Amino acid sequence: MKKTIPFFLALFFSVGIFAQTTWKIDKNHSQISFAVTHSGISEVEGVFDNFDATIVSSEEDFSDAEVEVTIQTASIDTHVDMRDDHLRSEDFFNTEKYPTMTFKSTNIEETSENHYKLTGNLTMHGITKPVVLDMWYRGTIEGKKGKVAGFQFTGEIDRTAFNIGAGFPEAALSNQIKIKVDAEFKKQ
Repeated sequence: MKKTIPFFLALFFSVGIFAQTTWKIDKNHSQISFAVTHSGISEVEGVFDNFDATIVSSEEDFSDAEVEVTIQTASIDTHVDMRDDHLRSEDFFNTEKYPTMTFKSTNIEETSENHYKLTGNLTMHGITKPVVLDMWYRGTIEGKKGKVAGFQFTGEIDRTAFNIGAGFPEAALSNQIKIKVDAEFKKQ
């Protein structure tokens, strides 16, 4: 009987140590934005208004974070209706055929305290490619409704790798698209 108790205690503590916590994005305090250079002389910015994201981690510093994001492509907003309609068309996102884009992380590597390289698969326009984002864990606070963690994700993707705007040369629209996500996640 005495040997059984330590086994159960060890099992209990090991489950607690490896327990993963799920964090859901707080859309009211988050933004997914992008920027593209137009005609080589100006930068046009936009956002996606409809998205969902989850982080699962067992470490307090999120050094083992698994990140999943789903974005509704039709929710693109550059504050110019005619341009937004064009971006939803077959020339760019073809939102009727490809209503979502997704990101699912596959690896995380610490680069400095609270800063990471987050590698994952981005699926957009029916094409899946690996991308690397910089992830900055900005800290955790105790909010009115529980724990909240803040993050910033930045990086660049090549739109041509996903066949976005294939009919538009780089002189008209830069191939590199800057991505910036500022997000708060609530502990579930």
